[in-house]
Amino acid sequence: MTGVDSLVIKGKSLMDDGKFDDALAFFEQALLLNQNDPDLWNYKGVALRSLGRYVESMECFNKSLQIEPRDKHAS
Repeated sequence: MTGVDSLVIKGKSLMDDGKFDDALAFFEQALLLNQNDPDLWNYKGVALRSLGRYVESMECFNKSLQIEPRDKHAS
């Protein structure tokens, strides 16, 4: 398991617990390690959307689609 994987697992767990600010921090750390992963941008977008930060979340979803235009997970 990579460092990115560990960060994503922790971020997802925090999201499940409703700790969106904390989850966002983990997804941002993962993106520092790999900015070309559309899934990471989606996770960040979901966290931002959960915090009511809709403009920022759309930017993340759009970035995900720029990386992978056929990304079936883009929210």
